[in-house]
Amino acid sequence: MINLEVPKKFAQLVDQANQAAAEFFRPHSRTYDHAEHTYPKELDMLATLLDGLAASGGGASAGGVRRDDNGSSKKKGGVVNGSNLQLLLGTIEMCWGDAGLLLSMPRQGLGNAAIASVANDEQLKRYEGKWAAMAITEPDCGSDSGAIRTTAVPDGDYYVLNGEKIFVTSGERADCVVVWATLDKSKGKAAIKSFVVDRDTPGFELVRLEHKLGIRASDTAHFRLDNARVHKDNLLGSPEINTEQGFAGVMQTFDNTRPLVAAMAVGVARAALEETRRLLKEAGVKIDYDRPANSQHAAAALFLQLEADWEAAYLLSLSAAWMADNRQPNSLEASMAKAKAGRTGTDVTLRAVELAGSVGYGEDSLLEKWARDSKILDIFEGTQQIQQLIVARRLLGKSSAELK
Repeated sequence: MINLEVPKKFAQLVDQANQAAAEFFRPHSRTYDHAEHTYPKELDMLATLLDGLAASGGGASAGGVRRDDNGSSKKKGGVVNGSNLQLLLGTIEMCWGDAGLLLSMPRQGLGNAAIASVANDEQLKRYEGKWAAMAITEPDCGSDSGAIRTTAVPDGDYYVLNGEKIFVTSGERADCVVVWATLDKSKGKAAIKSFVVDRDTPGFELVRLEHKLGIRASDTAHFRLDNARVHKDNLLGSPEINTEQGFAGVMQTFDNTRPLVAAMAVGVARAALEETRRLLKEAGVKIDYDRPANSQHAAAALFLQLEADWEAAYLLSLSAAWMADNRQPNSLEASMAKAKAGRTGTDVTLRAVELAGSVGYGEDSLLEKWARDSKILDIFEGTQQIQQLIVARRLLGKSSAELK
């Protein structure tokens, strides 16, 4: 029988993450939403504490999961609840507090997940303790990552990078940025590689910071690369262009990060559900789990529907992370979790605003903020539409050329 409870060994981590969310994230949520682009310096101490927990044997490295963390338990022939699941559970709790502040945490960038997923041992050591952002999207390339135009041209021991990157989360604050670029446009997706570019690299220019609908505590940057020289040792993965492997090398990162973005949506949606339940109770609306939804108050029936959707998103996210821990291919499940959780997050938070009426729309409650924050969680790391396309291809056995 499958045990769907939080593993006992993660109980302390979940409790500590919840305390951090309740005592810092939630109380400061409005402050940094209004003060967009202001770095929450209080996060430095919290990030140091999290680094200490990881170093003490917790298993999860900041922002990502090291490949070696998952292998030891498989040698014993057992099932493992490992670092991916641990990080996912912590992410849910933190985003129950505030998604924007989690994205502002030092060394918790999506670039860290990329480095942890595909870097070699020397790169892992060199970038240990660094804060890494991820730069994929371009002005002419959004959901179709394979259409990247930023180029990387070999020049001796270096690659020369040219292009533009937009919507880079934590781009200004990070120590380095994982940049996706193509070695040869004529060879399609197989030529796309990822490079770690240090922020002080000449030719790597910050153009501007974006103003956003939600997650305002997090900075979102626009960069220009103008003959930026990056050493060949900063290339993540193999420099060879393998047309048989195709896009799989760089896309491997998403198998780890998509469940985490799903977890962010799950956390925000849970916060909205809990607040809505409280408001409904104050209004005298009873939610009865022993009666059919259609025989209850309309608000209670809608709440039950939203809660069921949330439960499905939560379980899909757990499944995708657990599969990664157990070295099972999880590309399909990662996309399913991201698609379901992203849609559920926006549905739950917007319906929560509706159910709460004027209270939900005003700034006396965090419901309206959660509704704004949740939208990006259905967009970045692959939009809702892209996730559905990936799922369809996997289920039907179609290639990207066959099903567009």
